Amino acid sequence: MRYDGMIYRPPSEARSLIVQVTVGCAHNACTFCTMYKDKKFYIRPKEEILADFEEAYERYKGAIDRIFLADGDALTIPTEDMLEILAFIKERFPHARITSYGAPKDVLNKTPQELKAIADAGLSMIYMGAESGDDEVLRRICKGVTANEIVRAGQLLKEAGFQLSLTLISGLGGRERRKEHAICSAKLVTKIKPDYLGFLTLMLDDAAPIMKSIREGTLKLLKPDDVVEEMLLFLNEVDSDGTVFRANHASNYVPLKGTLNADKKSLIDLLKKVRKENGYRPESFRAL
Repeated sequence: MRYDGMIYRPPSEARSLIVQVTVGCAHNACTFCTMYKDKKFYIRPKEEILADFEEAYERYKGAIDRIFLADGDALTIPTEDMLEILAFIKERFPHARITSYGAPKDVLNKTPQELKAIADAGLSMIYMGAESGDDEVLRRICKGVTANEIVRAGQLLKEAGFQLSLTLISGLGGRERRKEHAICSAKLVTKIKPDYLGFLTLMLDDAAPIMKSIREGTLKLLKPDDVVEEMLLFLNEVDSDGTVFRANHASNYVPLKGTLNADKKSLIDLLKKVRKENGYRPESFRAL
């Protein structure tokens, strides 16, 4: 197997076969992110991709049941090539679940017919980073899309038959926009109703471009009590019945898990209890 640079994958893909079908991130401009900064984006030649899957087949035979298509922009691959790649994977690994990241722009660049064909061919779930539902926060972090565009991308994926795992980031709006970030993010999730929703809490590498705003004082990071306030606002506003909710990443001050909307009250009660008891995860235990 050939890999170019550091490989990133969702936490739930820890035991998956990971094959790079693209290298890097086509957008690669989000100010909070330092992933893929060591790479120039390109789509790998189809022949190389198929050769990697053939090598994996020879090595593992039927032992592969989960496959993740890296890096950040698998959906930039021309649809005809993607369908050929998926057909090859399904021939070699007929029972494997296949997933990938999918940036909102990449989704919007496909027609509904293309997205359905890709889903029908076996790409079953897309991990999409929304980050925020607040247009001002999205502008400040140079996300390159609006909240409405993220909503449309999420709806298109669901209509095409994909499972959708959406990610938001607590604290991304700083203290100034924590209310807008929370409420607008709740509205975004309510409109999309993803199958899965994950919350990270903002943690930054010193090399992240957003650090300039923090050093200059124009972005003030949230304290644990502020993060809880923001999450309470989000949970009180969101309506996404059946969405599996997780905020138990190593970056989170309070590990949370449940299902919306059924577990909203218990999640809210837990947050209030932890805030009252100051029972937050210590900084030394938090990690990217």
